[in-house]
Amino acid sequence: MIAAPFFVSSAACDRHTVCIAGTMPRLDELHLNLVLVCFSVGDFLRMAADDTIFALSTAPGRAGIAVIRVSGLGAQSALTEICGSMAADPPRTARRAFLRDPLSGERLDDGIVLLFIGPKSFTGEDVVEFHVHGGRAVVAGVLGVLGRLPSMRLAEPGEFTRRAFENGKLDLTEAEGLADLIDAETESQRALALRHMGGALRRAAEGWRSDIIAAQALAEAAIDFSDEADVGAQALAQARQVVHRLVHTLRSELGDQNRGEILRDGFRVVVAGRPNAGKSSLINRLAGRDAVIVSDEAGTTRDIVELHLNLEGRRVIIADTAGIREAEGKVELEGIRRGLAYARTAHLVLWVVDAMAFDFKLPSDLLEIQIPVLMVINKCDLAPTDVVRRLGFEARYISATTGDGVDVLVEDISKFAAERTEGGTGALIALARHREALHKAERGLLDFLCIDDHDAEIGAEHLRSASAALGKLTGRIDVEEVLGAIFGRFCIGK
Repeated sequence: MIAAPFFVSSAACDRHTVCIAGTMPRLDELHLNLVLVCFSVGDFLRMAADDTIFALSTAPGRAGIAVIRVSGLGAQSALTEICGSMAADPPRTARRAFLRDPLSGERLDDGIVLLFIGPKSFTGEDVVEFHVHGGRAVVAGVLGVLGRLPSMRLAEPGEFTRRAFENGKLDLTEAEGLADLIDAETESQRALALRHMGGALRRAAEGWRSDIIAAQALAEAAIDFSDEADVGAQALAQARQVVHRLVHTLRSELGDQNRGEILRDGFRVVVAGRPNAGKSSLINRLAGRDAVIVSDEAGTTRDIVELHLNLEGRRVIIADTAGIREAEGKVELEGIRRGLAYARTAHLVLWVVDAMAFDFKLPSDLLEIQIPVLMVINKCDLAPTDVVRRLGFEARYISATTGDGVDVLVEDISKFAAERTEGGTGALIALARHREALHKAERGLLDFLCIDDHDAEIGAEHLRSASAALGKLTGRIDVEEVLGAIFGRFCIGK
């Protein structure tokens, strides 16, 4: 599927960029020779910062428009070589231009070109965008010409965004928000990603870090005036007041029950039950298609099958698991083990029961899991409703075959998801990396609060540790070990 480009502008830094919603594009056969010529294999971190990079920023394939981006010192030269000098005047203006091969003079396309002069661009460097017709031959022709120009090479995944980070155009949390925005499938994911891309976490982290630095200054003053006990004790007391307030703030953010992460990654629901209870039939009914195999043979489901739903703007992941019983083989036993392990990480369990079997007891493995379990009595079309309901169980009564009661069950799942993610779009923590950094900062602050008045030097070190944790969160302090993982999430051309 071809994703249409949309422009994102920011008045704060006066930058424009093209974002594509979708997955990482694959280079098709037309681009294979180009890759062999101009793709430089090697470690992403060792690539020369002064190289001029280029890439197709829209998904490959037949489309009305394709956008090819160029960033670096040679961007303007590339524009002049392909479109002539007039195309670069004036900057930040869309101009119609004929694209030509500078060697043969052959016309490649009739398109639109844009020039953004650094630092007022997305990457902070000179950036050129060629908006050409989206045929494979046109795109391959333009990319081939760019690959022959001096000091030009194909961009790595996320390299445009990484250059924006390195040039101070955005911090790590904003880059992560941009990646999440491209991957967003639901309205709530979009809202959360936009909040992070807009710098919500960065602003909060910088405010917290400023408070820690103020406390550090007071601790350093206590060290400098250690020979004057009253002055040193007073400085440490003031520092403790600042740190107490900050610990309360961090604990409030960390105590959000992972709402941001659940909203971003999805609310996980596990469908469990005895063999032949109708779990796979329920999954197919929810999917509206034959997503999993349905059979009367016990043990048909061996592995976990996930179904992704969008329920009222929230991403919900429903997983079909192997029927829980005394396994008759190693493969089925492994399937049951995986299902129970998945259930321990879920946010809701649907325990599906055959209405004709009258076996409603939960297995001990599920009783030990501290998450909500919703009993779903299936195959009610085969048993008299009044007989089933007289059993007195708090349950949802459905027929996966006819669809009776399934709509009500979906509403219940949606309510569980809403309760678990309420306020999640305003959450500051959206990734495990964020939570880990805040936990490290909290530990440093708590360690500071435990020191005695005569241990000001140790206290100052604890505060430096907390400050460093927040610095790594935004990328203010060296975080080379996480850069590859963060920017590797992006598609080529972003």
